[in-house]
Amino acid sequence: MSAHRQAVDNVVTSFVEFQSLIESLSADDLEVQSLCPDWNVRGVILHVLGIEDCLSGWKPQADDEMPPFAEVGPFMAEHAGDDPVRLAELGRDIFGRRRRELETASDDDLARLCMSPVGQVPYGTFVAVRNFDIWVHHRDITTPLGRDSDDSGPAAEAAMDQIHSSLGYIVGKKIGLPDGMSIAFQVHGPVERTMAVSVDGRAKVVPEIAGSPSVEVTADSLTFVQLACGRIDPEGAISTGRIGWTGDDEWGGRAARNLAFTI
Repeated sequence: MSAHRQAVDNVVTSFVEFQSLIESLSADDLEVQSLCPDWNVRGVILHVLGIEDCLSGWKPQADDEMPPFAEVGPFMAEHAGDDPVRLAELGRDIFGRRRRELETASDDDLARLCMSPVGQVPYGTFVAVRNFDIWVHHRDITTPLGRDSDDSGPAAEAAMDQIHSSLGYIVGKKIGLPDGMSIAFQVHGPVERTMAVSVDGRAKVVPEIAGSPSVEVTADSLTFVQLACGRIDPEGAISTGRIGWTGDDEWGGRAARNLAFTI
C-alpha cells in the first residue's frame, strides 16, 4: 500500500474513533475545558468538524492554493449552541462525506500539490497531517474527561511519525542541543520507538547514534505526543515519572521541558 493510501486508511480510522467519542458525550461534557487553552470540549469538536467540512469537495486548482480555512470560524460560530445530538448528526454527515471523497480519490488526486499547515505538499501528505491533528484532538478531550483511549495502531504510529520527522527542528531550535551532542528518545507503551538526533553543524534525525548518546530521554508514547504538542505541563510529567532521562543531566532536563513544537 502506498504512503498516501495508508494515510487515507489512518484518517478514516481517526474519523470513526472521533465520531464514536462525540456520540458518547453529554451536555455537561461539552463544557469541560479541553487540553487546548482556547477551547472547551465543544470547541475542539467544532474545530475538527469545521476543518473537515471546509475540505469537503475542495480540490486545489493551483500548487500554491491554500485550503478554505476561512470557513472554519463561521462554521464554529453557527454551531456554537448545538447539543450533543446535533453534534453527532453533524459528525456523521461531515465524516461520511470526507470518507467517501478520500476513499474514492485517485492516485493523481492524492499526489496533487497543495498548500497545507506544513507548507506545499502532496494532498496525500496533507491527509496524514489531518490524521495527526484529529488523533491529538481526540486525546485533548479524553484526557481531561478521564476517558480511556486506544493509543496503539497504525493511526497512532502515523501521528508519532509527524513528531519523529520534526525532531531535528525540536532538538535544534526548541531544545537547543549544542553541536557535537546527540540525543535518543526511547518511547514505550502503545507506540514503541527509538528516535535519534545528532547535532553536527545542525540537528538532524539519524537512523542510530554511534556509541552512547549524550542524552537519552524516556517517556510513554501518549505523554511524549502531548508534550510535543504543548498539551501538558512538563513539570507534572517529570514529577510523576512519565518522562525521565539519563546521561547529561542539564540537557536531559532541557529536553524534557522543551519538546513543544506545536499547539
